[in-house]
Amino acid sequence: MRRLFPVTYPTPEGPPPGGDRTWTLEELADAYAYPALAGGRPWLRANMVSTLDGAAQHEGRSQTISSAGDMRIFGVLRALADVVVVGAETVRQVDYLPARAREAFAARRAASGQGPAAAIAVVSASLALDFSRPLFTAPRVPTLLLTGAAAPPERVREAEKAGAEVVVAGDGPGVDPVRAVDALAERGLTRLLTEGGPRLLGQFVASRLLDELCLTVSPLLTAGSAQRVAGGPEVAVPERFEPVSLLSEDGFLFCRYARAGAEWISGDQG
Repeated sequence: MRRLFPVTYPTPEGPPPGGDRTWTLEELADAYAYPALAGGRPWLRANMVSTLDGAAQHEGRSQTISSAGDMRIFGVLRALADVVVVGAETVRQVDYLPARAREAFAARRAASGQGPAAAIAVVSASLALDFSRPLFTAPRVPTLLLTGAAAPPERVREAEKAGAEVVVAGDGPGVDPVRAVDALAERGLTRLLTEGGPRLLGQFVASRLLDELCLTVSPLLTAGSAQRVAGGPEVAVPERFEPVSLLSEDGFLFCRYARAGAEWISGDQG
């Protein structure tokens, strides 16, 4: 893996750290640390992968356009987060598992006041989910269900019986993205990571809640009609993001962008 931006230059002692080699998990964690923010303000980061021609999937799966480096970063971003926010359709389509505790990050998480693993928060209006899955029966911390006030009562009871915590974040059947982020922050979950799907990410974009996008650009062309990384209605006024860092490995680009004008302070907020 090589850092392309910010630009680093050779020193008299040799090339700078982060050259064309496999980075350690500690180095990746430092490179992707959450910014230090005051007042318990949440920071919402998204992590997505896309082909050169804009496809977020191939044959219905993102793994087919991913790489070993992309999966290392995927694991690091989960290990840094307080909570992973995911759409119900993504949970239905894949065997979505709880975030696991990793010894390599135990000391870092403890120093930041975090638990052993990130919680998973599933956004679902209908709560039409399989509560027998490990995501609900065997998480290190209870899985959260973000839903609306009009969610079917019988599904709420079934979810709570399975051990999930139901969080109302909307007055009707759907979820208000702003209330969802606020509800998580009220629980002390301020380092937010969303892995999609595209419809959920589109809602965060439309609500202007997204602070950061970590986008892996895969050196593949697929054509077809696969979704983009963000879907839904087009925003009236596009929001500008600025590059924070750019890494490269095996032809893949690992881009990190933050909202233009965001209060960016290096180092984890813990």
